[in-house]
Parts: sequence; C-alpha cells; structure tokens
Amino acid sequence: MWEPDLEALDREPLERLVLERMRATLARLCAEPAWARRLGGARPEDLRRLEDWRRLPFLTKEELRDAYPFGLAGGRALGYRRIHMSSGTTGNPILNPYTPGDVAQWGEVMARCYVAAGVGKDDVVQITPSFGLFTGGFGFHYGAERLGTMVIPIGAGRTSLQLRLMRDLKATVLAAIATYPLRLLEVAREEGFDLRTLSLRVGIFGSEMWSDELRVRIERELSIRAHDIIGMTETGGPGLGIDCAARAGIHVWEDHYHPEIVDPATGAAVPDGTEGELVVSTLTREGLPLVRYRTHDLTRVVSRARCDCGRTALRVDRLRGRTDDMVIYKGVNFYPRQVETVLLRHAGVSHEYQIVLDSEGGDPRRDRARLRPRGGGADPPRAARSAGTLVGGAAVRAGPARTPAGQGRAGRGPAGGAVSPPRLLEGVTVLSLEQATTLPFLTYRLACDGARVIRVENAERPDPNRFVGRDVLGE
Repeated sequence: MWEPDLEALDREPLERLVLERMRATLARLCAEPAWARRLGGARPEDLRRLEDWRRLPFLTKEELRDAYPFGLAGGRALGYRRIHMSSGTTGNPILNPYTPGDVAQWGEVMARCYVAAGVGKDDVVQITPSFGLFTGGFGFHYGAERLGTMVIPIGAGRTSLQLRLMRDLKATVLAAIATYPLRLLEVAREEGFDLRTLSLRVGIFGSEMWSDELRVRIERELSIRAHDIIGMTETGGPGLGIDCAARAGIHVWEDHYHPEIVDPATGAAVPDGTEGELVVSTLTREGLPLVRYRTHDLTRVVSRARCDCGRTALRVDRLRGRTDDMVIYKGVNFYPRQVETVLLRHAGVSHEYQIVLDSEGGDPRRDRARLRPRGGGADPPRAARSAGTLVGGAAVRAGPARTPAGQGRAGRGPAGGAVSPPRLLEGVTVLSLEQATTLPFLTYRLACDGARVIRVENAERPDPNRFVGRDVLGE
C-alpha cells in the first residue's frame, strides 16, 4: 500500500475521519457566497453522522456549466496553479481550477492507484493519454513521479512510435484510455510488430466504460494484467478509485471522496448491492469542491468489508452504463455497452462495429438491424454466426449484415461506441442466431408480431418461401 495507515484503516475510525472531513468541507464552503446560497445555510455542526450528508442538495453537471468559469470554484485565496476542463461538447465546458493542494492530492491518490495495481518504483510507465486540458496524462504523470518510477510521457497518438518506445525502453506499465490498447494491437498487426518483444506486465485503463470481455481480450493479446481506474474532470481526474489484484470491485478512496448510490429517478439512497447512480462528494479538493455531484454513472456498492488486499475503502462495481445512455424500447432498458459485452465473447469478431436500425416503409413490425464487425482480423462468416444474443428483453430485432466498415468502436467516448442515427440502438434485444447458424445468408430481415418472430428471410435476396419461425428462434 502507498499509505497503509489510511488505506487499511478500520471501518469505524475511517467513518469518523470521513465525518471530520465532511464538516471541514462544509466550513470552507460556508465562506463562499455562491455555495452558502446553494446549501441553504447548512452548517458543519449540522452533521452529526454520515447520513446527514444526504440532506444536502444534489449538484448537477448543468449547474457546473452554468457556473462557468469560476462561479462555484473555491480556494481562491490559495491561488490557482492549473486549469483542466471537460470537453464541453454541449454548452459551456466545466473548468476545474487546481490549487497547490489539489495538485499534491492528485499525486497522492494516483500513487495509491499505481500501488494497488502492483506498480513499484522499478517499473517503467508509458503514459498514452494526452497532456493538456484533458486530465488523463497529467494524473498518471504525477502519480508515477510520486511513486518514483521512470516515466515515458509520450501522450496521445503516434501509435507506431508508441510501440517502438514501449519495446526499446522496456516499458512495463501501460496507462491508457480503455480502448487505446485495441489501436496498439491493430497497428502491430498492420506493421508486423512482434508483441512478444514487449516487457509490459500491467495496464491501467479508464476514461471509457469497458467490459469484462474487452479486458480479457486486451490481457490475452498484450500478456498483461489490466486494471480499471475511475475518475472524471469534475473530481480532479483519474484517481477516484481502482480495482486491486483481488478484482472484487473498485476501491474508492473514502478519505478523499464520499460515494453514494441513489435511485436515478427519485434520488433516494439504495441498499448496498442495488444498482443505481453514483453520486460523489470531494472531501479534500479545494479548487472545485463537489457536494453530492450526480455523475450519471451506474454502479452498485459491492462491499464495505476489508478486501483480501487488506484495504478497507468500500468497493463499487465496475461502471455498467450511464443513466443518460439508456434506451427504452417497448419497456426494455438497453445500454450500448451491452453490444460490446456480447460481441467480444466470440473469437473472430472485431471490436469495431456498426448497428443501424430501420423500418420497412415505416412499419415498426418489420424493423431491421444490421451489424458488422470490422478490422483486427475479423472473420465475417464467423462474426455473422456469432452476432446474436445481444441483450435480454422482449422485442426481437437484430441480425448481422454487410454494412460500411469503420463506423463504430466497442466502448464509449469520442472514438467509440455506436454511431448515429439517433435511433441507432432502438429495439436491439434478443436474437439467438446461434440456433440458426446454418442459414445460407449473412443479412437477416425479421418480421415480428409483437415480441414474437414470425419470419426470418434473406434481406439481400428476399425469398417468401424461405423462413424460420418461432421453433428455431424462440420468443
């Protein structure tokens, strides 16, 4: 552990420390007029137990954008040393000003994350996220320097050079956006680069939601142990938490961040083990303090007990989706990440894909979904046979097809996920194509009656005499 006195603190003294830091946070905010108004006159002495924190109002992304640039900032008297910000793709960006204390805190929590992933001072860390307004590169850099490792601060892009330096400088740790290892693998294949010449042993990936299946593929092809790190611009960047070698959930550093899981619709706290929206409060950040910030990320508390690694910070599940990504179709909830989860279970299927749904003549009963993996050595016939069983639910609407390549990438973020049109994933649910692998065509058109498939035909050469009914595909 990096800070064993804190990371292994028993639950009772840990919660006392959290309560003390909650009160200190509230005391600082009471001195900020904008925050004092938001908090409705709440005082530190009002907090008698941790549950009292729930009486404070939620903070939303929209409020942070409306406060641009520094409406809800704090710590002005301490001086700002750096600015990072969100992408601001809609509306104002969210600025996060860093005091000297914030920079030091960032280095500490990132050093914890490295150690939890098994990284030590003798490692060589190659940092591939960008250095700039994006928080990723700097966070990995500060943590590695605090730990005392050698750093290769190459930043984003230049994948051929990344591979060369990785080999020649014997990098042992790869820090990256979650889907960037897939680009490394793609370029290695294109250039005939021998991955066996690498010395990598640990990967620390974040910034996008990535499935267990994607982790398995990356670990297998790069011969590494991959760890999931979480964080966001609003909380100060990566370092909010990470999964340890036990892989029993992501440790959230509770002495720095107070996590809650709430019902996305009502805002009420949900019991441990129940999936809900992650709400985060910062306890030691000065430039942009957060009180009950709604992240829109979906997860659950896995455990508050001591982990096999010895750490006592509560563990949350890997992030499973976002409340604002969910598609509801005929009563079925669907998240884009479920596509990646299923695709990557099958050998011969690329991580890149496109799903497009349309209807024939506006008839919603004759929806057609087309899916084609591309790149990375994908085997189209095998991919076609394996593309079924996308998501559990009612209305059946899915099938593989020959669609233009290069339209999507498994994962979420600027370079990934499903692509427009807006109705992209609407209605994509169950299709057990593995029960119909002998069909002699790759493009399927499904005619449905409610939730029941009544015909599957060749969409490239329609043949009304050839169909598969419910006995093959089920309901």
